[in-house]
Order: sequence, then C-alpha cells, then structure tokens
Amino acid sequence: MSTQPAYFNDSAEAVRFWVMVDGREVSASISRQTLHYHYCPQSRGEDHLATYNANAAQIDAVVRRRIEQGALEPVIVRDNDLRQPV
Repeated sequence: MSTQPAYFNDSAEAVRFWVMVDGREVSASISRQTLHYHYCPQSRGEDHLATYNANAAQIDAVVRRRIEQGALEPVIVRDNDLRQPV
C-alpha cells in the first residue's frame, strides 16, 4: 500500500495515485473518462476518487503489469489496459 493518498487533480481531470512495486512507490494516473466509461457508464456526476478507491485493486494491478512490461513513470492507465486480464 502506498504512503501517499490518491487524489483527484482538477486540471488534469484524473485521479493521481501511487502503487508499491518492488518496494518503491510508482506514480500513476487514470482519467475521469476512463473511470466513467469502464466502471460506471450509466452514472452522472459520480465521484471519481470514490470510483478509483472502489476499484483500486484492479487498477493498481494494471500499473504493476505495465511496469513489469517496461512502462516508465508516470504510468497512465488507459481503457485498453483495463480490458486485458491482470
């Protein structure tokens, strides 16, 4: 678990968060659009940070997989990443 709390960055319209990978914190983000379309496409006005927190295990696993595949920081989680098995 990261020592830094996730937060919604208004200017980037994304949730910014950190994931522990091999003993170090890796910075990552996921856009409000990706959260909306993947997790709650029928909602209006959802809380993006709450959506991230409810699905953090899956989203964090995607970040770990991307780092293992050679991605550099910050890892930007995209809709296609969530469609691949973790």
